[in-house]
Amino acid sequence: MNIDNIKKEFPIFNQKIQNNDLVYLDSANSSQKPQVVIDRIYDFYSKEFSNVGRSIHYLAVAATNMYENTRVSVQKFINARDKNEIVFTKGATEAINLVASTFGQKYLKSGDEVLLTELEHHSNYVPWHYLRKSKGVKIEFADVNDEGEITLESIEKKITSKTKIIAITHLSNVTGAILPIKEITQLAHSKNIPVLIDGCQGAPHLKLDMQDLDCDFYAISCHKMYGPTGLGILYAKKKWLEELPPYQGGGGMIGDVKKEGITYGDLPNKYEAGTMQTAQVIAFDESLKFLNKIGIENILKHENEVLMYGEEILRKNNSVKLIGNPKNKGGVLSFTIDGIHPHDIATILDEDGVAIRAGHHCCQILHDKLGLSATARASIGVYNTKEDFDILDKAINKTKKIFK
Repeated sequence: MNIDNIKKEFPIFNQKIQNNDLVYLDSANSSQKPQVVIDRIYDFYSKEFSNVGRSIHYLAVAATNMYENTRVSVQKFINARDKNEIVFTKGATEAINLVASTFGQKYLKSGDEVLLTELEHHSNYVPWHYLRKSKGVKIEFADVNDEGEITLESIEKKITSKTKIIAITHLSNVTGAILPIKEITQLAHSKNIPVLIDGCQGAPHLKLDMQDLDCDFYAISCHKMYGPTGLGILYAKKKWLEELPPYQGGGGMIGDVKKEGITYGDLPNKYEAGTMQTAQVIAFDESLKFLNKIGIENILKHENEVLMYGEEILRKNNSVKLIGNPKNKGGVLSFTIDGIHPHDIATILDEDGVAIRAGHHCCQILHDKLGLSATARASIGVYNTKEDFDILDKAINKTKKIFK
């Protein structure tokens, strides 16, 4: 891999930030976009635009075919069994809400339990909270250990006869912990419990194989995979998409509409109501081509090397405390500095062109458990290098001097 050449594919890096080269360490928030993705959106709107799945003129048929080609590309990328197990949504948040709403409507009643973890992003907690308020569903949390991990044992300990679904992250956006999803799914299925995976951080940083993981639902955020904003993907086993009710009503998701009643469309149309985000879907095919061109294994190897180097650099820096030390870790390094608020850290780093995130990262439950109001977070993408962490370390030292 030639990272310099890869970085040149991202036009954002051609500009200066505060008169410095941009060091972008915020990909867990949202990744930057390669030129091919940007160009694809422009070309579609300027030369090929039409709504999909409705008209039969040339532009409409061509747009529909391109839209469906992306569905096939996603199926291959995550090794789903059937292209109709791929549902396009406006984001991973909507994908999780879709499952919580439809599964809750059909299968959950007062006293039933949903098992989450203390690592969860708000997007994989709030939708279940709605069911707690509306239906009396109980939410249980598997405990995070001192290393910032969720173990198989911590999941098993919280499963009861009332557990109806397990909804967990694949890779923590705070500690970087990679959960043993395959083993958790095997345990859950042995007790006839379905599993939903929040794959917002897993999809950009791990090789996905739905048939191997065997989870029932997997939510993906495309803007974290070098793709457009406003697009997510729900992978769901076909049996669930057939059994669960529709999430929204409108054009495109129906079969027949009569005064007396309605029938629903075939999969996956049943879950894609209204005018879909066609340009984003078609452009995301370029994101997948970009990832496949480099090779996901090559990306993982590179990111792990940068991650280990960054972790080593930060651990050597006095006053810097890394959050969590999981054995199996992805490209996230959250930290604090004694006596300096994370928002101040991020503000001063920005003066040197270093972009990180500061706050609770939509994980207030975990931060409460750790006794922290906020942390600073550096997260890695394919364009990052070891030198980026040298620059980060230098900027941190500058920050520490300011607050002496």
